[in-house]
Amino acid sequence: MASPLAAQEPEWLHAAALNGTPKYGPDVTHFDYVNPDAPKTGVVRMAARGGFDSFNFLPPKGHAAPGIFNIYENLMEPSLDEDDISAQYGVLADAVRFPDDYSWVEYRLNPNAKWHDGKPVTVEDVIWSFEKAIELDPQRKFYYKNVTETEVVDGNVVRFSFDTANNRELPKIMGQLFVLPKHWWEGMNAKGEKRDISKSTLEPPLGSGQYRIKDFSANRQVIYERVDDYWGKDLPIRIGTGNFEEIRYISFLDDAVQFEGFKGDQYDYHTERSSSQWAKRYDFPAIKDGRIVKEIFPDRSTGVMQGYFLNLRREKFQNPDVRRALNYAYDFETTNEIISANLLKRVNSYYSGTDLASSGLPQGKELEILEEVRDQVPPQVFTEEFKNPVGGSPKNVRANLREAVKLLRGAGYKLEGRKMIDPATGEQLSIEFLYRDKASERSLLPYSKNLESIGIKAILRLVDTSQFINRVRSRDFDATTLAIGQSLSPGNEQREYWGSEAADNASSANYGGIKNPAIDHLIEKVIFAEDRETLVAATHALDRVLLWNHYVVPQFYVDETRTARWDRFSHPENMPEYSTGFPTIWWYDEAKAAKTEALK
Repeated sequence: MASPLAAQEPEWLHAAALNGTPKYGPDVTHFDYVNPDAPKTGVVRMAARGGFDSFNFLPPKGHAAPGIFNIYENLMEPSLDEDDISAQYGVLADAVRFPDDYSWVEYRLNPNAKWHDGKPVTVEDVIWSFEKAIELDPQRKFYYKNVTETEVVDGNVVRFSFDTANNRELPKIMGQLFVLPKHWWEGMNAKGEKRDISKSTLEPPLGSGQYRIKDFSANRQVIYERVDDYWGKDLPIRIGTGNFEEIRYISFLDDAVQFEGFKGDQYDYHTERSSSQWAKRYDFPAIKDGRIVKEIFPDRSTGVMQGYFLNLRREKFQNPDVRRALNYAYDFETTNEIISANLLKRVNSYYSGTDLASSGLPQGKELEILEEVRDQVPPQVFTEEFKNPVGGSPKNVRANLREAVKLLRGAGYKLEGRKMIDPATGEQLSIEFLYRDKASERSLLPYSKNLESIGIKAILRLVDTSQFINRVRSRDFDATTLAIGQSLSPGNEQREYWGSEAADNASSANYGGIKNPAIDHLIEKVIFAEDRETLVAATHALDRVLLWNHYVVPQFYVDETRTARWDRFSHPENMPEYSTGFPTIWWYDEAKAAKTEALK
C-alpha cells in the first residue's frame, strides 16, 4: 500500500493547461490540424531582415541568425488549436507535475531525447541551460526571477522551486525553456579552442531539433536541413510537421528590397504588414497569371499595442498632459484612408483585437480590483471610457490640434510665434522619431506636419537596423514605433513590459520606462488570478490604467494575417485556429510547383 506521503504526491501529466483540461489526451497519435501523411520533400525559402552575425541567441548582443530555434527544443510546446493557448505537450520532457499551490514543478525527460551527435539530453543540460540563461541575459534573469532552486530528482527529473505560491503560470513558463547541450558548449571547436557561450559565434552549434544548420553565409543566408534520424519524429506534437528537406532564410536590407526580391522569386512566402502595399502593389504578372497566391488568415491568437512609444526617462515626457497632446496631434483616420485604403484598425487597447481589451466603464470584478488603487490612478479610469481622438476631416483635425495646444499650455508650455516653448529653458519642444524603415515615413510625415503646426519640432531620424536596436536597447531615443504582442493568457511577462523593476533593466521590454505602483499592483493581480474570469477582469483593469496614463500614442493593427506565396505548397484542410502554421505544418507540393514553373 502507498504511504500517506506518497499518496499526496501530485500525479504525472502528459500535458498541462492554465485553464481547464488539455484538448489532446495521452493516447493521441497526432493533432487535428496536421496532415500526418504529408510528403517529406522540397525546399522553402523564407525572408529575414537586417542580416545576422551569430548563431548564439543567448547573450543579448549581436544579431542571431533567423530560424536558429529550428535546431533547438523546449521541454514542452503548445498546440496551435486550443482556446487555452497555454496548454503544453511534451517534447524533451514526456511528463510534468506540480503541487496544488504551484510552488514547484518537475519535468521528466523523455529517455529517447538525443542531441544530433547521438548523446542523450540530460537533466544537467536543462539546469545548465537555465543557469546560463539567467547569467547572460538580463531579460531572462528578470523573467525567471521567482526560481530559487534547480535540482536533479531521480536521475531524469528536474525540479524548479519557486519563492512564491499560487502563481499558476510559473510551471508553464519553465516548460518554455530552450535546452542547449552543455557538453558541446564546454568543449573545443575544430581549431582546438574552448567554446564560450557568453560570446557571439558563427560556428554552427549542436541541437536536438528537427533541423540542423547545413550551410550559411553571414549576413546573407542560412540553410537548415531536416535531420533524417531525428529522435522525436513520432511524438504526437511532431507528426505532420517538419515536412521540408531544407528551410532557407535569406536576408534583405529593408522592406522595399525584400518585396522586390519576393516578386523576383528570390523567396517563397511573404507576410504583408503594410496595408497600403496590400491594397495597391499586388498587380504584377505573377499575381495575374496565378503563380503567386494571396491568402488571408484570421488572427485570433494575439493582441497588440503598437504605437509611438515615448521615452519617459526624458523630462519632457513626464507630464501626462504632454503625452496626451501628442495623441491629439495624430490623425489616424486620414492616414488610414490615404495611405492604407482603410484596411487598418485603430489601436484602442494594450490588448487590441482580444477579449482582454477594456471597454465601457469598469464594473463587477474589474471595478473591485480598480478600487484597490483608486487613489493612485487618473480619475477618468472610473468615469470615462478611453477613446482616441477622431480625425479624418479638416474640422476634426483643427479641433484636435486646438485641444493639443490647450493641454500643452496646461503643462506649462507657451506658444510663441510658431514655436511651443518651455519657459523654464527657453527651448522649443522637440521630438526625435527614431525609425529603421523608410516606409515608416508615409505615416510619420503627416504626423510631423501636424506637430509642427502646433509649434513642436519633429526630427525624423532614419538609421540602419543595428543602430536602431542599439539605440532602443540603450534607451537613446525620444519616440519610436514599437509593438508589444500579447498572448490570450497574459501573466509574468507583464512585469517585463510595464513593471517598475523592468524600467531600469536595459534589456527589458519596458521601453518607455514606466514606473507606476498602481500598475505594478495590477500586474500582480493578473499573475495571481485564480481563474479565467479573474484574469480577464484584472487585465481589463491593467489595460484601462495604462491607457489613461497616455504612455503611448496608439497607432494601428490588423486582426488578420495577409500572405502571398509562390504556388508550390499545400496546407491541411483543417487549419489551426490560432496560427497560419507556415512552414511548420505545410508541405512542398510537386504538382503545383511543376505548374508554376511551366507558367514562367
